[in-house]
Amino acid sequence: MYWCSALAEQCATPGVYGVICQTPLPGGLRLEDVGTAIDPAVDVDGANPVSLGLLAAGSPDAFAPATAAAVLRILDHERVDLAGRRAVVIGRSNVVGKPAALMLLARHATVTVCHSRTVDLPAVTREADVLVAAVGRPRLVTAEFVKPGAVVVDVGTNATPDGGLVGDVDTASVEQVAGAVTPVPGGVGPVTTMLLMSHVVTAARRAA
Repeated sequence: MYWCSALAEQCATPGVYGVICQTPLPGGLRLEDVGTAIDPAVDVDGANPVSLGLLAAGSPDAFAPATAAAVLRILDHERVDLAGRRAVVIGRSNVVGKPAALMLLARHATVTVCHSRTVDLPAVTREADVLVAAVGRPRLVTAEFVKPGAVVVDVGTNATPDGGLVGDVDTASVEQVAGAVTPVPGGVGPVTTMLLMSHVVTAARRAA
């Protein structure tokens, strides 16, 4: 397969310390179909299932998907105590939902992962001290989804007809209830970019 060989070739190129595969891919390919071609040593966006396995095992060598890592970096920056707190993640993708849940578990949060088949989603999310919205549905999360005082991290980036972006959170209503909510655009997006660059630097240092 062309995409796998192209990714593997880049991984083997001297002086290359980070390889990512942008989506969407052509021809109905999924990131899961080609991610195995990325060497975990340069898999700075955690696309290889091996990287996800290392993350689940708590390995310090794992590169978490940068967007999921950005969720934790924001919570750390805001000094949100996660130990013993109830965290709910809406979304179970391999690039955000699952790794974010694993990272929250590693920080001793009690984690629930919700998805399209979760029964009475607002009732579940209202139990969260920390709510992560990563489902890809514009303004899905409204005030009724949020426990008063909860911290809400909006991972969504949904295009609008006028060329703008909105998140998975209806910020105008949620900010009336939440203790804090990240903005879209802004918020998770710029932190994701910063962490990708940080992962590349880490990979380069390890190679040296």
